[in-house]
Amino acid sequence: MATRKVTLSLDTAAIEYAERAAKAHGVSLSAWLSRAARREAVRTGYRSRPHGAEALAAADEAELAAAEKDLRAEG
Repeated sequence: MATRKVTLSLDTAAIEYAERAAKAHGVSLSAWLSRAARREAVRTGYRSRPHGAEALAAADEAELAAAEKDLRAEG
C-alpha cells in the first residue's frame, strides 16, 4: 500500500492512547493510526468519490476488504 507523509496535531491524551495501543499490538504508531483512520472511515460510512461505476465499486471493495482484514487481525 502506498504511503504519504503528513503532519497531524493530536491532543495529548489521544496520542498517548495511540502510542500505547501501537506498542501493545507490536506495530508502529504510523501503522496503528493508519489502521484506526481506515476503520473509522469505513465504520462511519465513508465512500470514495465516483470516477466511474466500475472504478468506484473496485475501490469500495478494496477499502472494505482492507478494513475488515484489519478488524479481524485486531480481534
